[in-house]
Amino acid sequence: MKSGIASMTEPEIRLPDAEQLVVSSSPHFHCGNSVAKIMLLVILALLPACLVAVYYFGVAAFRVLTLCMLFCVGTEALCSKLMKRPLEINDFSALLTGLLLGMNLPPGTPSWICLVGSLIAIGIGKMAYGGMGQNPFNPALVGRVALLVSFPQAMNTWQIPGMDSVSGATPLQELGMLQQKALAGDSAELNEFLQNIPYGDYMLGNMGGSLGEACALALILGGIFLIVIRVVRWQIPVFMIATVAVCSTLAWLAKPDLCAPPQFHLLSGGLILGAFFMATDPVTSPMSRLGAILFAIGCGLIVCAIRFWGNYPEGISFAILVMNAMTPLLDKVTMRKPFGTQKKAVKNA
Repeated sequence: MKSGIASMTEPEIRLPDAEQLVVSSSPHFHCGNSVAKIMLLVILALLPACLVAVYYFGVAAFRVLTLCMLFCVGTEALCSKLMKRPLEINDFSALLTGLLLGMNLPPGTPSWICLVGSLIAIGIGKMAYGGMGQNPFNPALVGRVALLVSFPQAMNTWQIPGMDSVSGATPLQELGMLQQKALAGDSAELNEFLQNIPYGDYMLGNMGGSLGEACALALILGGIFLIVIRVVRWQIPVFMIATVAVCSTLAWLAKPDLCAPPQFHLLSGGLILGAFFMATDPVTSPMSRLGAILFAIGCGLIVCAIRFWGNYPEGISFAILVMNAMTPLLDKVTMRKPFGTQKKAVKNA
């Protein structure tokens, strides 16, 4: 009798149907970190590289970074008012987008280009999709690529550190030009370049390029800081950099007289900035560990493909945006089964 009563009062346990569950973007639970706190921590991690950029390029670098941040915050405020949405600039996401956009621009970028890039980054790359957490692509990279395609001359005029009125090629651009000469029969300059690569200058940022290429050492230290405090996942930067290292090593071993060694590709260009600070965006990258690894490997492969065979010397921005578009598919493919589900029984033939 007691067992019958107990069976009547016990609640029925029903397992969820895995096909009816919806996997949505994070966050799924509160861990004590607000969006504003995370944005400020990322900005703090970027400050050393920003200071190095200002040291090498002076007032021009400070102007570009400041204008991009102000224009991005102003654009978000304007869009929020036009869309009749609550003003959310106090989460500092627009400020971080402006800082990243500025670090992807040359130090001598005109003010009006900073404004156009900010309007595109926030207005099209973020607010057009609904605002914070809804954008499928990294807003700063949307702005940067739009400027690169629309104003190639301004976006490829690089100032030499310490020489305000002198412009020159970035290391990747110089390598590409010398490789073309070598393929045409003149390999003397390329050989000299490969034998005298100033890795110390590349590590400390004493080279032409965007503000985010100013100091690989400062960016690495900032990225490690974010990994240690668990703001970003280590899988994306580690596997992305490792993929570029492996591909560039294979190319160098195959043609050492034409291709640069792997350390050149790791220290030049925007690889370090992209791997630690833009590819790791939690909104536009996969949620699972396996998805993050596949995402990072895809970014690395696309970077190498563009550097080796593309028309652009640098491919980090395009690589991350392409893999941003693949994020929903990676989430679906790598989605784990909910806890408590059972496998369907296989019927005997």
